[in-house]
Amino acid sequence: MNQPSSIHPNRSSSFLRISDWLSRHLTLLTFIALIIAVIVGQFAPAFAVKMEPLGTTFVTVIKVFIPFIIFLTIVSGISGMSNLKKVGRIGIKALVYFEVVTTLSLAIGILLAYLVKPGRIDKTGLPIGDASKYTRQGAAGFDWGHFFATNLTLQVLVLAIITGIVVSLHPKREQVLEWLKPPTRWVFLALKYVMYLAPVGAFGGMAYTIGKFGIRTLKPLAMLMATMYGTMLIFIFVVLGLILRYFKLNIWTYLKNIREEILIVLGTSSSEAALPSLMAKLQRMGCSQPVVGLVVPTGYSFNLDGTSIYLSMSVIFLAQLYNVSLSMGELLSILAILMITSKGAAGVTGSGFIVLASTLTAIQKIPVEGLAFLLAIDKFMSEARAITNIIGNGVATLVIAKSEGEFIPDESSSPDDSRPLPA
Repeated sequence: MNQPSSIHPNRSSSFLRISDWLSRHLTLLTFIALIIAVIVGQFAPAFAVKMEPLGTTFVTVIKVFIPFIIFLTIVSGISGMSNLKKVGRIGIKALVYFEVVTTLSLAIGILLAYLVKPGRIDKTGLPIGDASKYTRQGAAGFDWGHFFATNLTLQVLVLAIITGIVVSLHPKREQVLEWLKPPTRWVFLALKYVMYLAPVGAFGGMAYTIGKFGIRTLKPLAMLMATMYGTMLIFIFVVLGLILRYFKLNIWTYLKNIREEILIVLGTSSSEAALPSLMAKLQRMGCSQPVVGLVVPTGYSFNLDGTSIYLSMSVIFLAQLYNVSLSMGELLSILAILMITSKGAAGVTGSGFIVLASTLTAIQKIPVEGLAFLLAIDKFMSEARAITNIIGNGVATLVIAKSEGEFIPDESSSPDDSRPLPA
């Protein structure tokens, strides 16, 4: 009669040990999975292509958590703050930060593409994709109504903000906050266990990419790839690094804290795959729940630093590819157009190309058909865009939290700018 009760503690203890081991080694396991995926994709492409469901299923499962985490985090955060004016100030400050930094990323993309000239190559022999559907939609202009209607993250964000304000004004606010605590714990606990499958998802996504498109695809457009990746590295370590340093934080320790999320994005080519765990990680670093809840989801729609660099650099690349000379006035016009259109490059599959097509249509000087060349290597550039996007959103959250006094690192942190962020 007593045997079952004596077995259960052992099972529970074994499960906890396995869970703890996976938590501590998840980054290493994901990195190993990516290396294996590249090898399999290169030498067994037919088999590697069949691994796609592993990556897509993982991303799909993670996306299920996103609406619940955004809603619970924002409602709990806003309703838990006594000063609603501060909530509004955080939102406005975040939008201003997004506009300034994304405009800077657009300008950097234009500048470096103009200096390096990755488009000064022979078009003969370049791989060409079918860009007709993007050029058709781009010619019609970007539909902002459709963008919002299909952007679930933005919809949940708006609903959560409204709900949080209503709850904060309700006389039974404390009771509602208590009700929200159990489901919040359950959602994050379930997410923790799902994230143990990150190595499997990263393997499937990377194996499919290498197996289907092949590393050989990169050779004709190697200069563009190198310039794009180099520009994003400069943006991360110089621009974002200096921003963090101004707020007495260190870019290296920040990247170390989110290394798992970076590897997941690298494998799946989707920044959304790491959104829930990024939000949890930023809170553990010391950012308050309201700031994380407001800044991160909004940033996924309006703070696309990597995508902005890609868009501006692609426009200049195509101009160089077709030997189209651009005056300083035209370069400024491109920057101004992209400042507006780049905000719509999220939430819809292929929206980056649609935005690019609409931008080229507005300029009326660079052939829109040039998108066909970019399609050939887009899959390989999507990882760099997604990684830069997620890093930029984390930096934005840290900056807003620090500026609002909503950043409380653990007590073991040293006071200088190189202190480790809480793990």
